[in-house]
Amino acid sequence: MSEEPKNEADEPGWEVDPDDESGAAVVATVGRQLRLRREAAGLRAAEFAQAIGYGEDLVYKVEAGNRIPRPEYLDKADKVLRAEGMIAAMKQDVGEVRYPKKIRDLARLEARAVELLSYGSHALHGLLQTEAHARALLGTRRPTYFADELDRMVDGRMARQSIFGRLPAPELSFVLEEVTLRRPTGGTLVQRQQLERLLEVGEMRNVEIQVMPTNAWEHPGTGGRIQVLKFGDGSAVGRTDDEYGGRPVSDPRRLRILELRYGIIRAGALTPGESMALIERVLGET
Repeated sequence: MSEEPKNEADEPGWEVDPDDESGAAVVATVGRQLRLRREAAGLRAAEFAQAIGYGEDLVYKVEAGNRIPRPEYLDKADKVLRAEGMIAAMKQDVGEVRYPKKIRDLARLEARAVELLSYGSHALHGLLQTEAHARALLGTRRPTYFADELDRMVDGRMARQSIFGRLPAPELSFVLEEVTLRRPTGGTLVQRQQLERLLEVGEMRNVEIQVMPTNAWEHPGTGGRIQVLKFGDGSAVGRTDDEYGGRPVSDPRRLRILELRYGIIRAGALTPGESMALIERVLGET
């Protein structure tokens, strides 16, 4: 008995970001190759859709470069078109494009960084979040993400955490607000798993996690997040919520201001040892 074709609602694929020109070009090329191989095999779109178990409308959209095909779509297309792995290999081409462009750009910067300085005012840094915490946190956004968008955001955030396995390891410094430990984002179980993850990451030799106590209100972080990424060639990029329009800056004078603020915040926070003890205490109270 043949498998019922999936319709667009069942398996929508990922929408192509119209502002992502390079990503759209990759998806268009993959779609064109799929169409040429289908036509060379003598299959109409409807026949091909039936054979791979997806809707005809989705086939047209993938081939037109309007949808990013999922890995399983490419695997089935490879088998039906007897491409001997040539189509399945396209998964690598579209693998990055599935993530929003701003996440890909950030991931590339983090992959180059030899040092990262991060102060977060109201949420944990994405590199520290568990998948469940990230999903719950992103789910609070208004207007809400569609399910597909939310999946892409979470997947992209988790992919960035490959930074912890890099060699040589970059130096990573995080200052967290105490409230981010105590807020039960996603519920008690998710909160506990998140606290356990912080303790795990905090044990890494190249990572320092410090907590700013809630009662330490007088510090230069009241304007929002601060982040600085430093690279091996001596260059750097940083940003903060309350200045420069929140845009990344690389001017040395502006970077010095961000580093000055971060240094004062870091000095006023609990030491890494005290911070781990506080996280353990909050975990015990949860």
